[in-house]
Amino acid sequence: MSDERFIPIEEYGCIGNLETCALVAPNGSIDWFPFPHVESPSILAAVLDPDRGGRFQIGPDESVEGSQQYIEATNVLETTFETVDGTTTVTDFLPPAKGVDQPKRVLYRKVSCSDGTVDLEITFEPRFDYGRAETTFTRTENGVLATGDDERTLLESPIDLDLHDDGVSGTLSLDTGDSEWFMLRCTGAEDANTDPEAALTETVEYWRDWVHTCDRQGGDCVFGGPWHDLAVRSGLVLKLLTHAETGTIAAAPTTSLPENIGGVRNWDYRFNWIRDAGFTVQALMNLGHTEEATDYFQWFMELCQSDEPADIQPLYSLHGEADLEERELDHFVGYRNSRPVRIGNGAAEQTQLDIYGELLLAVDEMVRYGRELDDEEWGSIHAIVEYVREVWNQADAGIWEVCGGERHFVYSKVMCWVALDRGIAIATDRGHDAPIEEWRTTRETIKADVIENGYDEDAEAFVQAYGTDALDATALLLPIVGFLPFEDDRIQNTIEAIEEHLVEDDIFVQRYDGEDGLPGEEGAFVLCSCWLIDVLALSGRVEEACDRFEALLEYVNPIGLIAEEVDTSSGRHLGNYPQAFSHIGIINSALYIGYAQGSSRAGPAPMGIRLGTLPDGETE
Repeated sequence: MSDERFIPIEEYGCIGNLETCALVAPNGSIDWFPFPHVESPSILAAVLDPDRGGRFQIGPDESVEGSQQYIEATNVLETTFETVDGTTTVTDFLPPAKGVDQPKRVLYRKVSCSDGTVDLEITFEPRFDYGRAETTFTRTENGVLATGDDERTLLESPIDLDLHDDGVSGTLSLDTGDSEWFMLRCTGAEDANTDPEAALTETVEYWRDWVHTCDRQGGDCVFGGPWHDLAVRSGLVLKLLTHAETGTIAAAPTTSLPENIGGVRNWDYRFNWIRDAGFTVQALMNLGHTEEATDYFQWFMELCQSDEPADIQPLYSLHGEADLEERELDHFVGYRNSRPVRIGNGAAEQTQLDIYGELLLAVDEMVRYGRELDDEEWGSIHAIVEYVREVWNQADAGIWEVCGGERHFVYSKVMCWVALDRGIAIATDRGHDAPIEEWRTTRETIKADVIENGYDEDAEAFVQAYGTDALDATALLLPIVGFLPFEDDRIQNTIEAIEEHLVEDDIFVQRYDGEDGLPGEEGAFVLCSCWLIDVLALSGRVEEACDRFEALLEYVNPIGLIAEEVDTSSGRHLGNYPQAFSHIGIINSALYIGYAQGSSRAGPAPMGIRLGTLPDGETE
């Protein structure tokens, strides 16, 4: 199958309703739409297989690509086509699951002509259950009902559509000033009364009421640099990936978009990773989205209270399910022939000791913003810290979930140190009962062990794991989480080594070097590039950090979205898209640069800085 049939990842727009998301191509085709939730089976999945995946396309009857933009300060997407005869815009959105009166499980597509005359071709080819269900089509009074197994959609159309064995089609002609609506009503919304114009108005108002605002003229916003609007857009992306019912956040709304074109590095990211916790809470709180940060945090607290520390998984479904069995969809060819296509994620069964430090980062961040812990909550946190004391010296799979067996990863050890360090800080600050001296002893034992076994004198850097000289970008986080001061020679040496061995084109940072048990190479990790910017800014190299940040942001697509990785040779996006961790990185890099530049702001300083790590390792 030729690559020409696949749209570049970075050319898609994304819409959603706080339950699921859809990807919209610049040719007007919706090529990805799982339903009813983002981790559910797909109805449309042409992004993974143009023949078997399914699509819903509205576009000119000629080879014209549209230009996309979001209606300002919203997640409502416009795709505009300019033909020789006229100009038309397709406006796509899903009303948010909360805060809007109109039916939620309806995908709205408004088509309007602003100039001339335009003929639009409509193609609707749903493929339920990842293309595995047999689909039948029935004409109704208002459109066409598509049914597959227990799922169904009703495409409400302003024109009569032609039925085929594999879908429906039709042609819509518009003149200047004309507008029409297509509504894809999904299971549970077929009979709901709908006012599409009211749905659009309410959806725009919802996003504009929610979005981060500030007095940019007064200079009070910590994000108030040339990247301000991208930081705000990144906040909108995080909200788009947030599940309204639980407050959890998907790492991405897609599965199996490859990290290596044609390779096997294809994973399902439609789940909630604990490793994102601390940095996500920081990003949301600093954008002013207190409710989202609180809901997200509350989900983690309930998890900690319901599970023993040893049973906490690295990731869960957005509804909290623990069983994420990884399976392969052999009938899909995969994006640009990248196979296998996977659903589910086997990493849920791994041991990743870093998650406990990331949980404590989130707890500490919320406590610093005034969130009080009741006795039951503190009991859960206490149990986690005690568990870390028992297991910190064990091997694990690490934050990157590499294949090839468990190792003693430096970052995992450091995050165990963080769990002790933040546990001590919370107990001390808030007067909670805890064996402080024992925790301090373990904390210093971990630090001594990491410095002895994790810092390689020959490499002059903290390495990925004990007994190896491979470098890992997670070492950039050591000063950010307060493990050592930024000015420590070992930290500065590590930054220099990473710049020499993991950085390409002075912009892109690879996650690590060395073998990871998988064939092929991946692109540069956007989040790791942000980490380098962060540590440079907080080390006093602010101008250099700004230059790198601006250069990195050139690779964000024109509507403000970015994937997990970037191909350093072509600039193409790789991996699942849009990626929460990448957008968290953008928000927090803007935050750290603003902090380093001395911007005035409400709330506490960024994590790690608050504790004021002293040279001897003690914290204030």
